[in-house]
Amino acid sequence: MTPSHSERRVALITGAAGGLGGAIAQELGDKGFDLVLHDLVVNDTLRQLCATLESGGIRARALAQDIAQVDELPAFVDEAHGVFGRLDCLVNNAGVSVLSRGDILDVSPESFDRCIAVNLRAQFFLTQAAARRMVAEPATVTPDKRRSIITITTVALDHMVATELAEYCISKAGLSHMVKHFATRLVTEGIDCYEVRPGMMSTTMTRSSSAKYQALIESGFVPARRWGELSDVGRAIAALADGCFNYAVGQTISIDGGMALKAF
Repeated sequence: MTPSHSERRVALITGAAGGLGGAIAQELGDKGFDLVLHDLVVNDTLRQLCATLESGGIRARALAQDIAQVDELPAFVDEAHGVFGRLDCLVNNAGVSVLSRGDILDVSPESFDRCIAVNLRAQFFLTQAAARRMVAEPATVTPDKRRSIITITTVALDHMVATELAEYCISKAGLSHMVKHFATRLVTEGIDCYEVRPGMMSTTMTRSSSAKYQALIESGFVPARRWGELSDVGRAIAALADGCFNYAVGQTISIDGGMALKAF
């Protein structure tokens, strides 16, 4: 039986106008989620994504918000909740890169503060606001369809260092620890928190260094010997949001073609 509109789960995806956001939206839509798609502004790309999803029977609405304005985030979450009357999943996908790639000795306060403000501070308080909203409203889905908060970081943590992206990686490292704190607090509330670490994906963020990354891929630095597809990440997020791994509390999923492995 097809769920009624009121029974369909709803996901809020931040930074949805980018390629990865679109891939995540499509995969979540295919899992039966209706979608609230966020970006800094509602542009033609975001409108077209909504139209494409709706042509496939997936309800989708666009919302604009500067998530760095953290005092506005509770109202933004309320607005997102009000679009379809519920909120079952938050995907923290929005983020910014460095203002200029280069030596850590040359990192500017402007670039560092920007990464921390958008990639860490904003996502902490957005996660907090979404979690409060979810806790205040008991789940109306079956026990195996839990609610979730999924945060995108990067493979360049722990055992790898992206030497030209120091402030970006530092902000994402904070997010990684954030996930663990929210996961332990929220698991008994029926809310699952996960971290997803994409590897080398062909996106606007990697375009300026594509030749460097291509050489690394071909050399075997990525055991899968290929770029990651945006759909690879989208499918992983959809599976997590669908409740398939609800005993994997606070875990990190690396979608990286084996980059984190040290083969010898």
